[in-house]
Amino acid sequence: MRDELPAVVCVDADEGTRTATVEALETAGFEVRPCDSVGAAEAAMDDSVGCVVTTAALSDGGVFDVVALVRDRYPDCACVLFTDEPPADLPRGGRDQVVEYVPRTVPGAHDRLVDVVRAAATEVTQAAYPIPENETERLAALESYDVDELAALDTFERLTALITAHFDIDVAFVGLVGASEERFVACEGANWRTLSREDTICTHTILTDDVMVVENVQEDPRFAAVDRLEELDIRSYAGARITDEDGNALGAVCCIHGEPRSYTRAERDDLRRFADEVEEQLRLRRRLGTGGS
Repeated sequence: MRDELPAVVCVDADEGTRTATVEALETAGFEVRPCDSVGAAEAAMDDSVGCVVTTAALSDGGVFDVVALVRDRYPDCACVLFTDEPPADLPRGGRDQVVEYVPRTVPGAHDRLVDVVRAAATEVTQAAYPIPENETERLAALESYDVDELAALDTFERLTALITAHFDIDVAFVGLVGASEERFVACEGANWRTLSREDTICTHTILTDDVMVVENVQEDPRFAAVDRLEELDIRSYAGARITDEDGNALGAVCCIHGEPRSYTRAERDDLRRFADEVEEQLRLRRRLGTGGS
């Protein structure tokens, strides 16, 4: 199996955690090149490397220094951030430096890392989840809202009920994407309350102005292996980002169906209008001094 997989560079200044990561990847069949610094990673890179796994802080730089050297020399090489640090505490990087993020703190973290590296290194890019470049500001904006109070509002419940009827779908929800999970302030057609961020499609939706459509989740390499989506019988997805007055992405308004489904241009425009209504409600509550913490 090792001959069939590209090499992986593992960058971690801590010998103990680096050794554990290397062992997990080697057990999965990868040739792994351990490194303790940005400089060592630079020396280890060549055309045979298909993925770089790095922690956030290193003695001579950090994650985005590693990503920068990879992007400059081997732009097709995948980069995976494997760290204890939450996204809000990470150093800033440009949008082209967004990497896949696997938190070391979740149960089975090494197994999850192996799955992500295998997918990324073989160009089947299921993401743990990408991080917006303004993640710190985005999370701060989200924390200014009282999510529990928003979840008690009939306004969003009525809106999601209208969405399910309008699109003839199984489930519609308004979700707010936090540091590690998405919380649903309204969900028509299911009793979903939260979803781990690495399992939610909305963590991709918040990166784009466009309506994001996944016609068949099981055929999309980013999500086909996400067990939780299969457990929830999510086969198709459409989501429109919602933002605050400053343009910070708070979450998404989404359509879910148990069968593959496409969306016409008109339907996408309608979903965008529903998301606009959610934004207006949030901004109204902010102007009235309600809905904030």
